[in-house]
Amino acid sequence: MSLVNHPSFRKYFANTSWLLAERILRMAITLLVGIYVARYLGPERFGQLSYALSFVGFFSAIALMGLEHTLIRELVKGEREPLVLLGTSFGLKLAGALTAVLLIIVTSSFTSNSADESLIVFIIAVGLLFQSVTVVDYYFQSKVQSKYVVYALVAQLVISSIVKLLLVWNEAPLLWFAVVTAADSMIFAAGLILVYLHTGCNPKKWRYSNGMAKILMRDSWPLMLSAVAISMYMKIDQVMIKEMMGAEAVGHYAAAVRISEAWYFIPMAITASLFPAIINTKEKSDKQYYHQLQKLFDLMVWLAVAIALPMTFISDWIIALLFGSAFAQAGGVLSIHIWAGVFVFLSCAIGRSFVVDNNQSLNLYRNVLGLIANIVFNLLLIPIFGIKGAALSTLISYSVSAYLAIPLFAAGRKQFTLVTRSLFPLRVLTAKKDNG
Repeated sequence: MSLVNHPSFRKYFANTSWLLAERILRMAITLLVGIYVARYLGPERFGQLSYALSFVGFFSAIALMGLEHTLIRELVKGEREPLVLLGTSFGLKLAGALTAVLLIIVTSSFTSNSADESLIVFIIAVGLLFQSVTVVDYYFQSKVQSKYVVYALVAQLVISSIVKLLLVWNEAPLLWFAVVTAADSMIFAAGLILVYLHTGCNPKKWRYSNGMAKILMRDSWPLMLSAVAISMYMKIDQVMIKEMMGAEAVGHYAAAVRISEAWYFIPMAITASLFPAIINTKEKSDKQYYHQLQKLFDLMVWLAVAIALPMTFISDWIIALLFGSAFAQAGGVLSIHIWAGVFVFLSCAIGRSFVVDNNQSLNLYRNVLGLIANIVFNLLLIPIFGIKGAALSTLISYSVSAYLAIPLFAAGRKQFTLVTRSLFPLRVLTAKKDNG
């Protein structure tokens, strides 16, 4: 039986197709609506909104509690009661969200934010409370039934986009755009509950267990800390630009980042859909498992380069076309920042592989090193090159996290070899090693 005709292949391909279709739709609509909003707000107010999103993003990983990969793994294995897994995860995520909101309120008081900026930060932070319902998303991922999640995501996307357009047409103040951002999480949560009920399940049957909470957190805390590090080093640039250069500079930088990061749905959709299959492959054969990882890493690199290469040469034209002359400074930033995607694509796959290998702590260590690199290089490069320096710092820090830091740990050297083969297709060094 050919691979294409194999039932498992068709199952995972269909699941990936649903995710990719939603992500492509989301990328297109979110980008277009976001550009329309940015044009209306202008660099300074758009910078204030982007800064608030980045600031809240620092703490968003605490609300997620690092449970996604662990919960999916346990649901796929089927060794524990699903209703207890879901109920316990929901309770942990809700506690994490409350903690995150409190930390945001306290930390915000130590910044140079104005009263209006602090209010915008708080409003967006409230949306974290609804992320506890995303355990339903993980449940459908484990069942390779992401089409149900797509229903909720599309509903949220349509409602949110329409409201944002209405706000622009009615020349609404910046505060209302923050309210819509917080409401996005609430709408998505409601959609997840509805599709969960539609499939015959009921969240009222979930049960919380302290014993299960200890088991989940034992495996998840490194992932949570790793996700915090990821959130910080992905968002620290905009916060540091705000403190060092002001909100308008953040607006220019955020315009470039919006286009650059629009492509990040691709590795997340592919790895999220294939994660259950990767777990099953690991159970059968290490040789087959690493062979599949090599193919996945190769795919990640080629996809990222195919996006970054043409974007490098048309970045100024893209910014002028989409955002207008007011955001002209963003062109140079985009031509640099777009190459960080190579390491972002790889990092999504590498992170999943460490979870499969039960080496979650490696994700923490490599991302902490990436965070440190980003802070150090931002301090060095922003005063010299401005927002282009921040883009270069992002590129360097992502390469540290996704590649350069991995061989520092014995458990990551196999992945380092595979990634090296993907980054350097001629494979001169690794070919010699393989033939030795």
